[in-house]
Amino acid sequence: MNWGFKNRMNQILPGGKAVMLAIDHGYFLGPVHGLEKPGETVKDLLPHTDSLFVTRGTLDACIPADVSKPVLLRVSGGPSVLNDLANEHIVTPVKEAIRHNVVGVGVSIFVGSAYETQTVTNLANVVTESHEYGLPVLAITAVGKELEKRDARFLGLASRIGAEMGADIVKTYYCDDFEKVTSTCPVPIVIAGGPKLETIKDALDLTYNAMNQGAAGVDMGRNIWQSEYSEAMIRAINGIVHKGLNVKEALDLYSQLTQTKVF
Repeated sequence: MNWGFKNRMNQILPGGKAVMLAIDHGYFLGPVHGLEKPGETVKDLLPHTDSLFVTRGTLDACIPADVSKPVLLRVSGGPSVLNDLANEHIVTPVKEAIRHNVVGVGVSIFVGSAYETQTVTNLANVVTESHEYGLPVLAITAVGKELEKRDARFLGLASRIGAEMGADIVKTYYCDDFEKVTSTCPVPIVIAGGPKLETIKDALDLTYNAMNQGAAGVDMGRNIWQSEYSEAMIRAINGIVHKGLNVKEALDLYSQLTQTKVF
């Protein structure tokens, strides 16, 4: 790949690790709690993330043009939470993404669903077009409402398919035996946070365990911006990913920043 591609990948994964902040949830959930006003939500979080994952509508309407953080644009979508989430199409052309000055694009694949072939083909076509312009592609191994699919066998299958279609990074879920997923995927993996976890420690455990089992970082949303102290939360996660903090050290950092005790 050329310098432009390598430069964009380095912006997404500085030093080979990534804290990506996902705020694309409105494309299927609407004004979900914590993301009613995306611009306000991310204002204090941007200094502590490496990149922002967003839709073009939110980017245009809510993110100031003077923001210098790298942006990845979700380009697949279509159905809402009221319908079959797997029935996705490409809703934002790659050329539109380039006009938005992004460093990468993201596409969901729904392996095992009735729309598997459609969504995997979406990814393959976006990879072909994006690579023509030196633009990296993030494959998202989506499961919709079928959370029971989050095991190493399924996620390893879905992640490998994403890589085989040419994705440069794969976003997937953490699971038991997660090293079986990372060790068989030839491109970097970032983990999704998924629905809001019960405690701060749960989210930090998730991050720490994933990093220790081969993840390159996180692409997290609700477990950051639905937290009571969202800035402290992203700083604690950043500490694990980029500074090698363990969970206790990250909890201590969170406590210092919030003047609260967490267990």
